[in-house]
Amino acid sequence: MSEQPAWLMPGEPFPPLDQAMTEPDGLLAISLDLSTARLEAAYRQGVFPWYSEGQPVLWWSPDPRMVLFPDAFRISTSLAKTLRKVARDPAFVLRMDTAFARVMRDCSAPRPTQAGTWITPTMQGVYGAWHEEGRAHSVELWHHEQLVAGLYGVSLGAVFFGESMFTRIRDGSKIVLAYLVAFLKRHGVKLIDCQQQTPHLASLGAAAISRQRFEAHLLEWQQDPAPPWQAAELHPDGRFTPLLALPALTR
Repeated sequence: MSEQPAWLMPGEPFPPLDQAMTEPDGLLAISLDLSTARLEAAYRQGVFPWYSEGQPVLWWSPDPRMVLFPDAFRISTSLAKTLRKVARDPAFVLRMDTAFARVMRDCSAPRPTQAGTWITPTMQGVYGAWHEEGRAHSVELWHHEQLVAGLYGVSLGAVFFGESMFTRIRDGSKIVLAYLVAFLKRHGVKLIDCQQQTPHLASLGAAAISRQRFEAHLLEWQQDPAPPWQAAELHPDGRFTPLLALPALTR
């Protein structure tokens, strides 16, 4: 491990993950550049950006790493009841990749427990460009064509990196996560990266693994085929119906 994070010049590769600092946990490198090429290199190595407006870009690789193996996803009795209700109610629709920019924007909104947001305008722009390149994706819950919950993340082979989620209704984030997990399981995804340890994620079946184990899984599974991401309506069993034209979405 290193006593100081590495300062990276544009195009300079990330150092090995075992050089990440222990305090603060997992800080590996600092750069002034944030681009889709830099993101691609980072995620393929198991590194992600997390910083505040006005800071340089801080790159992290925590140890241990919170992950969710899709088969371990835990659906409580109450959530199962909610999912059945959503599946029966035509006013609720689950979609993917139809409102990526809006999902990121809503994930960046201030929250009562946070002083600010790490999803800066610059980050929204770069991940938006990455979405256009087919790497970043969103899952959205619509109610009467109003966006009420969503999440976004990054897809590399059989690994999905969850970034952030939001909800305006009770259990909304759990609903979109359940549909995401069903979709990922159906298409062979083996690992969902949750980054940071939280009791909420643990209650859903996520667990902490060592950085070394995470790195080994990532090296192997990112070589697998990625799911068939596209603008589509999602179904509870992970199937999807492609949308030939995007709906006239309202606010």
